[in-house]
Amino acid sequence: MKCCINPQCPNPDNPDNTVYCQSCGVKIPDLLRGRFRMIKLLGQGGFGRTYLAEDIDKLNEKCVVKQFVPMMQGTAGLQKALELFEREARQLQQLGHHAQIPALSAYFSENNQLYLIQQYIEGETLDQILQKQGVWTEQQVKELLTSLLPVLQFIHEKNVIHRDLKPDNIMRRRNGEYVLIDFGVAKDLSATVIHTQVGTRVGSDGYASREQMQGGDAYPATDLYSLGATCFYLLTKISPLELWLDDGYSWTKNWQKYVKQDLSPELNKVLDQLLKKDIEDRYSSADQVLQNLQIIRPQPAQKSSTPPPPPSTPQPIPSPQASWQNVPLVGTLTGHSRSVWFVAFSADGRTLASGSKDKTIKLWDVQRQREIATLTGHSNIVISVAFSADGRTLASGSNDKTIKLWDVQRQREIATLTGHSDSVRSVAFSADGRTLASGSWDKTIKLWDVQSQREIATLTGHSDSVFSVAFSADGRTLASGSADKTIKLWNVQSQREIATLTGHSNIVISVAFSADGRTLASGSAGKTIKLWDVQSQGQIATLTGHSNHVCSVAFSPDGWTLASGSADKTIKLWDVQSQREIATLTGHSNWVISVAFSADDRTLASGSGDKTIKLWEAR
Repeated sequence: MKCCINPQCPNPDNPDNTVYCQSCGVKIPDLLRGRFRMIKLLGQGGFGRTYLAEDIDKLNEKCVVKQFVPMMQGTAGLQKALELFEREARQLQQLGHHAQIPALSAYFSENNQLYLIQQYIEGETLDQILQKQGVWTEQQVKELLTSLLPVLQFIHEKNVIHRDLKPDNIMRRRNGEYVLIDFGVAKDLSATVIHTQVGTRVGSDGYASREQMQGGDAYPATDLYSLGATCFYLLTKISPLELWLDDGYSWTKNWQKYVKQDLSPELNKVLDQLLKKDIEDRYSSADQVLQNLQIIRPQPAQKSSTPPPPPSTPQPIPSPQASWQNVPLVGTLTGHSRSVWFVAFSADGRTLASGSKDKTIKLWDVQRQREIATLTGHSNIVISVAFSADGRTLASGSNDKTIKLWDVQRQREIATLTGHSDSVRSVAFSADGRTLASGSWDKTIKLWDVQSQREIATLTGHSDSVFSVAFSADGRTLASGSADKTIKLWNVQSQREIATLTGHSNIVISVAFSADGRTLASGSAGKTIKLWDVQSQGQIATLTGHSNHVCSVAFSPDGWTLASGSADKTIKLWDVQSQREIATLTGHSNWVISVAFSADDRTLASGSGDKTIKLWEAR
């Protein structure tokens, strides 16, 4: 197909090789600005048109071209529009660095028309999903809120108000991630130039708040009202516009009567405050809504009720509650000649294993802080190591695409497991030691029978590299974190996907279960850590504080403390229950790539790009 870009053309779609539009007779350029091949018309409004195009400078990657035709005469008006377009486009260029906002590729003027080129999002709008699947459940709405509120917080902190948040302007990618689209740059420009009031915009009837409709005012709370109206529509399939036309804003006082499913009192409360008619009664920030949602999420187990580990797992040495608020450095282990990629304790806490970029694995006596042995055999970086529950077997994953099993006592290789077609990024044993999971850059997870050393199954579903795998304590659930920004939960017995957890804005590098299996932690290249309720598959909290990638997360055996290692060269310790930072540990001179707790909850080990392992002790 070839598309005419005359904004007045009644039928712009034409066959390939057309020189002059068959409908309006205007010559169709082969390429807009010598780069963008127009394919078809996507939509049309008072501001102009939106087209699907191909960017030949990016191997024909699909993109969206927004065409704005100023509806005014005279040089001054056009110049004003050009100035505002550039200012707004620069703003979108900054916002587009967020993974859940389409990136800006270019903006320019050609033939007295303004063009804005944005990333093409492959997926469906919320309205399309609703029409196809029907009314949403409470859990689906919670997932939407949990995913989208951080995006709103981000744009509001940049002093940007979306002003047109509605089901048609929120998309869900194929991987389940929600994306906020159509920031209405052209619509803003149109309203600005015509009314000479910067920022004035009416918005969409039914979804726009009272202050927006009456005076064109817009604040963070304005977008939050629109988000509440969107959630109402998804829960009921009743258009807020219809209710608004009949009753004005009074419909928001009794919106619950239209919902035919039972909602939790907590979600009722959140939606009720989002839909307040008067702005002063509404949430003032997306962060406030997130805090309320975190309150209604199931909380981690109380400190006084930590269950014992499964019978097949050696019982940790009993100890009083460890304090991780004052944590001294008690030792530095040296010996690797290159970065230490992974550290893991044996179940009794006496032995530490480390995998390195120098292609070796080292075993260390923790108490004496001495090297026991160096295991060689991999032909590339050793990225991950894991002990079996009985401490007798060690598994290692490498960039050489293999997994090796080692006899710890004899310090000898038992077997080499092959099958992955790319680097093995992570390995993990089930609690009974019978099953090994491996995650690979080939986008798959493999399950292995440790005794027979044979592949049991290959789990597929991630659309990019698998960076981390972890078993729950009962061995029934496997979690995987991926470069596709998602976490997947798998039923180990049936070897089927249970759920996909979305919300991270960047690569998920590390995942870890709490000892009771109720909470999952995930660390991301987006500098954040997220806590998830495994049963409800909902997000509990987002922990922020690191200034660079979070490379590793690990729960203490009692589940009360979470450790995170980061490319910012620090380790942070978090109180899981209060979700607050307890301490920041410094001392490494390069990335902290891996962290691990000993089973007695007294020692924390950290492996770094500075070639060392550091040992930290609780007080």
